[in-house]
Amino acid sequence: MSALQLTVQLCTYNRRALLGRVMEALFAQDLDPARYEIVLVDDGSTDGSYESVIAKLQPSCSLTVVRQRNTGLAAGRNAGTARARGDVILFMDDDVLATPNLVRAHLRFHAAHPRAICRGGVINVASLDRLPPAVYSWRNYSGAYFWTTNVSLPRGLLAEAGGFDERFREYGWEDLDLGYRLRRMAVPSLLARDALVFHYKPPSQPADFGAMAHQARAQARTAVQFLDKHPHWRIALATGQVGPALWWGGVARAAGWPKLLAALAGDGDGGPIPPYVRRWAAARLARAAYYDELQSARAAHG
Repeated sequence: MSALQLTVQLCTYNRRALLGRVMEALFAQDLDPARYEIVLVDDGSTDGSYESVIAKLQPSCSLTVVRQRNTGLAAGRNAGTARARGDVILFMDDDVLATPNLVRAHLRFHAAHPRAICRGGVINVASLDRLPPAVYSWRNYSGAYFWTTNVSLPRGLLAEAGGFDERFREYGWEDLDLGYRLRRMAVPSLLARDALVFHYKPPSQPADFGAMAHQARAQARTAVQFLDKHPHWRIALATGQVGPALWWGGVARAAGWPKLLAALAGDGDGGPIPPYVRRWAAARLARAAYYDELQSARAAHG
């Protein structure tokens, strides 16, 4: 029997500054490297990630690199899992730092729960240079059934569920769509408090504000797609497509709330507006953009 038990699958897109550290943490697991492999999909990066980072990696375990044109995260995940050899697939993101016992903890979970989803803990951090203790607490709780920042399942279950739906080409919801299908198959999703990662979430900067709103609009369009595919109250609630939220979004737009937020977020150095106020306004402006696009996408969808 092969010693290989688990495949770590991650996709990357334009993460040159972080990817080296992400991969080094995976190479430094406190586990026999023959027991796991990594399948990394470069989803059409244009920032030199391959030349500067991926091509220079020195893996301690088996590493498969897949390079493809940018086709979206769902297609990237499927391309990666198609090359997986482990009986367990562990999904991660490219802005996540694994703790040294991450792979061992996921394997231990599946030995005890052979037909279940393992939800690992995610600790958000503003810096990867000043990490807090790797201890799970209520602050790290997520109710997501299947969140690919740190989640694993048997490869057979993934195939049984049909993999990721590649019609989700824009940002958002492709993992929750798979999770919903697994839920309908009565596959339990259980938390493993010892399977921890650090998720890099630095404070937003003015240069990021436009991209935040753009991403929110893309997520709104896929939210409409998600609910159309699964017309269920869970999906409506998760995506904000319920009466009170939609009503409040319309009221806020009519009252000029997005214009005020845009003025507070500002351009350039922001003048006298404190940075924390600008970040607060930019986050809420992105949320307003989400609901604005949600209304447009729902109207277009009919």
